[in-house]
Amino acid sequence: MSVDTVSLTGWGRTAPTTALRFRPRTYEDAVVAVRGRGPRGVVARGLGRAHGDAAQNAGGSVVDMTALDRIRSLDTASGTVVCDAGVSLHRLLERVLPLGWFVPVTPATRYVTVGGAIGSDVHGRNHRAAGSFARHVRALELLTADGEVRTVLPGTDLFDATAGGLGLTGVILSATLALRPVSTSLMTVDTVRAADLDETVARLATSGEGAPYAAAWIDLLARGRATGRAVVTRGEHAPLEALSARARRAPLAFHSGGLPTAHALLPEGLLGRTAGALLNELRHRGTLPSRTGELQRISTFLHPADAAPQRRRVPGRGCFVQYQFTVGYGQEETLHRIVRRLTLRRCPAFHGVLKRFGDGGPGWLSFPTPGWTLSFRLPAGLPGLARLLDTLDDEVAAAGGRVCLAKDARLRPGLVEAMYPRLCEFRALRRELDPSGAFRSDLSRRLAL
Repeated sequence: MSVDTVSLTGWGRTAPTTALRFRPRTYEDAVVAVRGRGPRGVVARGLGRAHGDAAQNAGGSVVDMTALDRIRSLDTASGTVVCDAGVSLHRLLERVLPLGWFVPVTPATRYVTVGGAIGSDVHGRNHRAAGSFARHVRALELLTADGEVRTVLPGTDLFDATAGGLGLTGVILSATLALRPVSTSLMTVDTVRAADLDETVARLATSGEGAPYAAAWIDLLARGRATGRAVVTRGEHAPLEALSARARRAPLAFHSGGLPTAHALLPEGLLGRTAGALLNELRHRGTLPSRTGELQRISTFLHPADAAPQRRRVPGRGCFVQYQFTVGYGQEETLHRIVRRLTLRRCPAFHGVLKRFGDGGPGWLSFPTPGWTLSFRLPAGLPGLARLLDTLDDEVAAAGGRVCLAKDARLRPGLVEAMYPRLCEFRALRRELDPSGAFRSDLSRRLAL
């Protein structure tokens, strides 16, 4: 096991803090790291795709799990896999997709670890049909504050606190996952332009079971009658008969991605609103009004965040704040107000994505609840950013909604209990399981989790 001192940030590259980093290669190494923690505690970290400060621990310890990346067993008859928490979804797909299996829930990037996917209880474009990631976890091995390794099963309080618990109940060492059978490595995709937010919402609302994956890219710089205009995409895993004769020779071949788009090549943190508005105009106009049955690679359709080349990820110019919220059905006016507020202020908000959520999972701090979710990025140096986001927080809380903690970097602690009504149970379980406060992070201290 290697140990060093490093400065760490979230994916947005804001608020760097320094911690002692342990890089275990065995479960025994991980136990040593937890037992040898200092007074500032310890938290697990994967590939660093949490946008905020959930995987940072200023002055404390961080356990980098990426070397624990073994796929321990794969049952192709039942579609279950047992793997270490440090296995990335990319590596998992490389292994299981050629055998006719797929990860049932994946976020916009496949470069997240299994442990991180559970700790954040990530969701994808198919949440209404498949729920979030933890729904498909059959068991997990959790290293707790006393140095013991516990087998945690769904339906228990410890599982519900760990799913979406942001690493604050312990270090996930391994997990047993249920996979989804697929016939090909392609998606059949329908695309349609929506002229404004009302049409965008209506088109997403009519997404049926035949296309369980659905999302809308929203132009958050368009104003007037075009406010909330979007490109709505819906998709499903392509059946074998949809492929050409040539493609049927290797229908399950895994392709990691194609050429990046112009949007992906340009870092949004360096764009002003004028350049951003022009790019959005080109993107909207460059999309055909309607297109059906297009075949796309899984990575192209489901992992747009991986299209951009990986730039040197250091704090500084180009940093961004990711904001994602959800409000329930019947609260569409709140969604309209927030979109109008962004467009009227001419905020350079990029990567706006609107989706529908289905039933929430069992995780006490899991983000998804039935309703609408909108995510977008804003440059970290935007004047008045803190005031703007505080105002949005108040709008969301007043509508009974919540902000995604895994993407948060600045939420006020007083709003968390209103947004997450089971927080008191989460805190009580942590006090019982971890009375000395072994597991801590910058986020947990900031929000008193």
